[in-house]
Formats: sequence, structure tokens, C-alpha cells
Amino acid sequence: MPDSFTFTAPLWRWTAREESADQGAWSFVTVPPEVAEEVRERSGEPRGFGSVRVHVEAAGTAWDTSVFPDASSGSFVLPVKKAVRVAADVVEGDDLTVTLSLREPT
Repeated sequence: MPDSFTFTAPLWRWTAREESADQGAWSFVTVPPEVAEEVRERSGEPRGFGSVRVHVEAAGTAWDTSVFPDASSGSFVLPVKKAVRVAADVVEGDDLTVTLSLREPT
């Protein structure tokens, strides 16, 4: 059974490009440092870009994705798709509670 971690973190929007102010822009939560440490320890060999495959549940929605290392925080960032943001009725700056489970490597 994969390891699971539940945490609450603020939603933020990627602003590296001008068009990111758009509603379709990428949104993320940053994985708390203590969870990121556990993910690193338990995930085995990282994939491309240091990503780790995960299953996520939030606001009654579940999806498979990856968390990606973030040099500025020393943690991972989790992309949060629009359907989840709508279901959770959250916008940039709001807290979102997620359950993140490590997926088996393929």
C-alpha cells in the first residue's frame, strides 16, 4: 500500500510568464518540508526533473500526477488542476487540503 500524507497549504499561481494572470494558468500548492522529506525518503529513484509520481485527492476529486522539486523552497510543488479548484471553490491564496499518496514506479 502506498504511503499517504494529508496536509493543508495555500494555493498559488505560477507567474513566470505574462499570460499566467489568465484563469487557465498553472496553480500549485507547496508540499510542507516534513512531508517533502518523507516523499524523498520513500519514493526511491526520482524520475525526470526529479519528479515523483503521486495520486492526489482534494475536494472530492482524485487524480494522478507528479510532484516536482522546487529549488526556491527546497520542497516539491503539486499542480492543482482547474476542476479541483472549482470543486473546492478556492482561488490563489486560499488553503487547500490534499491527500497525497506515492504511486508505484512503472
